[in-house]
Amino acid sequence: MPHLTIEYSSNLPGFPEAEALTALNAAVTASPEILDEADLKTRFMRTASFEIGSAPAHRAFVHAQLRLLSGRTPEAKKDLTARIADVLRRLTPRPEGVMVQLSVEMVDMDRPSYVKERL
Repeated sequence: MPHLTIEYSSNLPGFPEAEALTALNAAVTASPEILDEADLKTRFMRTASFEIGSAPAHRAFVHAQLRLLSGRTPEAKKDLTARIADVLRRLTPRPEGVMVQLSVEMVDMDRPSYVKERL
């Protein structure tokens, strides 16, 4: 915990994954909600098979999902999603003629059923 997954459509050439990983981890771990920076696990998933709406030509997406143990205040959640959105807004490629949709979602993980160990 936490887990940050960024999915993006394959029609965003040159997505700077390495730069975004560094920037996202810095932004998220700067939050007082993240007590140990080593707990954050971030990954990118490039989606080759996708369709956006019923007229998918010239459309792309970036979607981030941050999964955290439950118990955060609405203000803390809003701060974390804003941090993620700020980085992705800055680094997401914007090909000419393509509408890019950006979304960020916060998901509460159930504390009693979550298992995490350092091996």
